[in-house]
Amino acid sequence: MQTFFRYGDYGDKDSTGGANASVNPVNQNEWPLWEVFIRSKAGLDHKHAGSLHAADARMAIENARDVYTRRNEGVSIWVVESKHIHATLPDEQEEFFEPANDKVYRHPTFYTIPDEVGHM
Repeated sequence: MQTFFRYGDYGDKDSTGGANASVNPVNQNEWPLWEVFIRSKAGLDHKHAGSLHAADARMAIENARDVYTRRNEGVSIWVVESKHIHATLPDEQEEFFEPANDKVYRHPTFYTIPDEVGHM
């Protein structure tokens, strides 16, 4: 098992010197999981690209760049530690989203669009 030391940025450093020799070791098996979101072009939304393990946010962004944007696919990267993402459960889908079906006025099906408008 290899042990790394977390500094202001990241990297493999030994504990034998330097100004940051008193930092806490971080076990590679304990690195948190990060979710990666990439924006492919300006003006578009970020899309989930995948996950990776990293010691900190800076390392996660740099690893995400190396893994998910090797061919200039992105213009922006977001990384979020997985433990900070909360989502609905699949078995709660009906009770969670069912109330929206009672609000038909939110759907633009009651409006007529003039022919001059064309496609919307």
